[in-house]
Amino acid sequence: MTNAISRLGRAVLARIAGLGKAGIYLAVVVAWIFVPPYRPRRIVDELAEIGARSVFVVIIVGAFTGGVLAMQGYRSLRSYGAIGLLGATVSISLVRGAGPVLAAFLIAARAGSSMAARIGTMRITEQLDALEVMALHPLKYIAVPSLIAGVIAFPLLTGVFDLAGYAGGYMASVWVLRVDKGTFLAGMNSGVNLADVWQGFMKSLVFAVLVIWVCTYKGFRVRRGAAGVSRATTEAVVTSVVVLIIFDYMLTSMGVFR
Repeated sequence: MTNAISRLGRAVLARIAGLGKAGIYLAVVVAWIFVPPYRPRRIVDELAEIGARSVFVVIIVGAFTGGVLAMQGYRSLRSYGAIGLLGATVSISLVRGAGPVLAAFLIAARAGSSMAARIGTMRITEQLDALEVMALHPLKYIAVPSLIAGVIAFPLLTGVFDLAGYAGGYMASVWVLRVDKGTFLAGMNSGVNLADVWQGFMKSLVFAVLVIWVCTYKGFRVRRGAAGVSRATTEAVVTSVVVLIIFDYMLTSMGVFR
């Protein structure tokens, strides 16, 4: 029993120490943002990697998500004779909840995994050490542009996801379910206000920091060859998803986001 408690205590302390190191890492990266020189070319490259190359999958998933929300909402609202609320239901569900978090999931799975694998490969091939020899701090050269690009790309991709979801919800409602077009569009327009849009925007910013933080941190922590890169890539995606779900709940439960 004593050995079991001791092992549990060591595991808990190790997790706490890991969280502390991750927090210090984020603080250092944020501090490096305000230190010149700035590298706009690196930011543009990261924008292409995180943003442009994720647009297609965001549009596809967003369109079908909107369609699913429309069909599920139609099934529920029809029982209460409230089909007129279908447009508002779809728009609110996309802007407040599904849009920011699902877009973040997709970016973490596509760009975040690539980011962790790329940095991990640079670690095991000693490219990060070469950067230091060239007087280029790895965090300044790699993590800072990724964080800035993520803060820019996440809200834009969330907006793309919402627009694609609107289109998918419209097609599923009007073309498939034969809901009146005017009623559906009126519900979509009246269902969302500026506070809802602001909520989705703030969530996307928070999710951007979380995903870039987790994925770059996992990449920099690689130590054991190709197996370490593979493990770091998997951990980056899984940890990002778990953290996103937790923070989505926390942000939604806060009074400012209700």
